[in-house]
Amino acid sequence: MAKHTVTQFDISGVEPQANFSANPEFQQVLDNRLSRRRFLQGAVALAVGSFIGTSLTGCDSKVAAVSAAVQKGLLGFEAISTNRFDTVTVPAGYSAKPFLPWGTPLLPNAAAYKGDGSNTAAEQAMQIGSHHDGMHFFPIDLKQGGQNSEEGLLVMNHEYCDPKILHGAVEEILPRPASQVHKELAAHGVSVAHIKKQPDGQWQLVQESQYNRRITGMTPMELTGPVRGNAKVQTQYSPEGIATRGTLNNCAHGVTPWGTYLTCEENWALLFVNRDTRMPREHRRYSVSEEHSIMYWETAAREDAVLQRFDASSIADSATADFRNEPNTFGWIVEIDPFNPQSMPVKHTAMGRFAHEGIIFAKAEVGKPLVAYSGDDSRFEYIYKFVSAELYDPATAGPHLLDSGTLYAARFNDDGSGEWLPLDINSADFKAKAAAAKVEFTDQADVLLNTRLAADIAGATKMDRPEWGAVHPETGEVYFTLTNNSQRHNSQLNPANPRSNNTQGHIIRWREASITRFDWDIFLLSGEAYTYTPHHQFMLTEENHHASPDGLWFDPNGLLWIQTDMSGGQLREGTFGNNQMLVADVGSHQIKRFLVGPIGCEVTGVVMTPDCRTMFVNIQHPGEGSGPYSFSSTWPDRGTRRPRSATVVITKDDGGLIGS
Repeated sequence: MAKHTVTQFDISGVEPQANFSANPEFQQVLDNRLSRRRFLQGAVALAVGSFIGTSLTGCDSKVAAVSAAVQKGLLGFEAISTNRFDTVTVPAGYSAKPFLPWGTPLLPNAAAYKGDGSNTAAEQAMQIGSHHDGMHFFPIDLKQGGQNSEEGLLVMNHEYCDPKILHGAVEEILPRPASQVHKELAAHGVSVAHIKKQPDGQWQLVQESQYNRRITGMTPMELTGPVRGNAKVQTQYSPEGIATRGTLNNCAHGVTPWGTYLTCEENWALLFVNRDTRMPREHRRYSVSEEHSIMYWETAAREDAVLQRFDASSIADSATADFRNEPNTFGWIVEIDPFNPQSMPVKHTAMGRFAHEGIIFAKAEVGKPLVAYSGDDSRFEYIYKFVSAELYDPATAGPHLLDSGTLYAARFNDDGSGEWLPLDINSADFKAKAAAAKVEFTDQADVLLNTRLAADIAGATKMDRPEWGAVHPETGEVYFTLTNNSQRHNSQLNPANPRSNNTQGHIIRWREASITRFDWDIFLLSGEAYTYTPHHQFMLTEENHHASPDGLWFDPNGLLWIQTDMSGGQLREGTFGNNQMLVADVGSHQIKRFLVGPIGCEVTGVVMTPDCRTMFVNIQHPGEGSGPYSFSSTWPDRGTRRPRSATVVITKDDGGLIGS
């Protein structure tokens, strides 16, 4: 392969629109049922309907108990202003300290982080990974009740990496050096860090702990569920189709009722290329490139044959002699047992294959199926629900509950009702729709490998980039962020996605009525100050205006934490400033800005200790896109050093509850 220049690494990770299905855009609904109102967005009046019917009119009374949080002193802090400082800003009376930045030595004998980016791939595989994202704190006494707030395992995702920051220097020529590709693979994945609060109140990594662990893009993993052993996951690495290597583009996460960690593979498809004349639908519908991968990893195969796995072209006589099926082993929910460092991670195929932003469980109830929700983070994609086949019993609950069940896609109706549409080859309704669309599936494994296509056929509602979800700890209501969708036009409006050129996003919520029915409304339209959400008669102000809501989490007190992921012009100009985190009382609709991150970062991932007196927040890719010789951010190390993703430990100076 002749060497040639790479003009720019595209590390944005934003998948191009892949859904061009002919699903109804509900224009007929708009014509027949829509009652348009006007709402203010900054100084501009935009036409938007108050779409929601009366199905959730009792919603606020259902969450009246949440407002008790305000009564007991929560949301008592003074909201902070937007800014573009290169630091983490929190309210008066709070402290925020960087913790476990990229490159922190994690495993025994790990090398120290080198500020010039010269750490090797082998060294990176023993250090904290890059671009921190979703995370969870597991109390060290989890199996004895889980109330320890001073020691535990902090488990976090590492979504991707920026070569210009990761390496000391990037030679922008092809083929890529194998040493750099291996370091980038080592920077992906998950870190399990045993941490403990010291007598002086500071948190430290427990060195030499048996629990400290790195899971990377090369870690062996098992496939379970309906797709295990299928011909379409057979590769040179696993001719039996039962295993794969690594997890990539790990965005948000989930936590099982039995205390394991779920990491979610999001924009994995961009890391592969398939130059076949006829690309299979399980690649094409997920935006696998026919020219080159986003990181050009496949070009390093000449130097190291292990990296051939990122070329999914049919170059051998059979699938077991090449890696044409390698992309089919990604796009799954991956389970990791943080308390068993010798365990092999498992990819659960029954939960569907798409750009999983995260996975959030409804409250587990004895004698009922386990229910979990996940969003497909791409423009015009869908929200999904998994219902286990077996019933939940805490005495026997385990990974088997995630290996059989029914996957549904959501349809949001104009009257505030919704339907869960089964993506099940044994469903008469699904069979009829597939036949009408002249699409054939050989078995349920084929349905799951092509989850997006199955949802197209079922007639799910195309959404504006469904990202994180959160389930209210008391009411069970489900909230989901719809980050943005600048490609939605007026002709494509529907009640759940009411704005064209939706650059600012919104938050939708629903309450389950049955396994297959729900009632919904729009909780919040994001935007400039004075943006109005008609159904709740709520208007944003200077203390809570924001754009592109992304991360979402309910704390044990019932407060909803909202994190933003703006990019481009929204970060550089206008009134929003850097990305931020807000907190909302969903009962009273009181919302305040709690945190603003450093330059170029995304604020993502949030969790607390059980006593709610320590909060962990992740700051991802400060200084994004800059380097390798000058950086737009130098957080958290300061001076002339390169920026590093890191966790931030937030405490209240008086030792009180976070949010008070």
